Amino acid sequence: MNELTLTTPALLFSAISLIMLAYTNRFLAYAAVVRDLHAKYLEKRDERYIVQIKNIKKRLYLTRSMQIAGISSLLFCVLTMFLIYINQQYIAVWIFGIALILLIVSLGLLIMEIQISVKALEHHISDIENS
Repeated sequence: MNELTLTTPALLFSAISLIMLAYTNRFLAYAAVVRDLHAKYLEKRDERYIVQIKNIKKRLYLTRSMQIAGISSLLFCVLTMFLIYINQQYIAVWIFGIALILLIVSLGLLIMEIQISVKALEHHISDIENS
């Protein structure tokens, strides 16, 4: 096996940073939707708003988990670089493997969240199509 160098985990920095930016934008968009739904629900206590809020809540929790896994991946990349710096190559390889697994988990959660989002949008589209 080739030796792990400082540049290997550093390559993930830009990718993880961009992913985290996208996750943060999703979170902020959901926060705006929740505030809007909350205001609408207080105006008119319609059950449809409750269903939408439950859907958004599920997506918010997935987004939080995506962010935690992504941040943890970045943290493990930094730890990998430190371990390489102090010549702990064997441990660094394992820590970097964990960082990659956490990134995979984060992306897997993103896929789940996108599927839920698409179903919610399909529901809105069907309401329009059926009227």
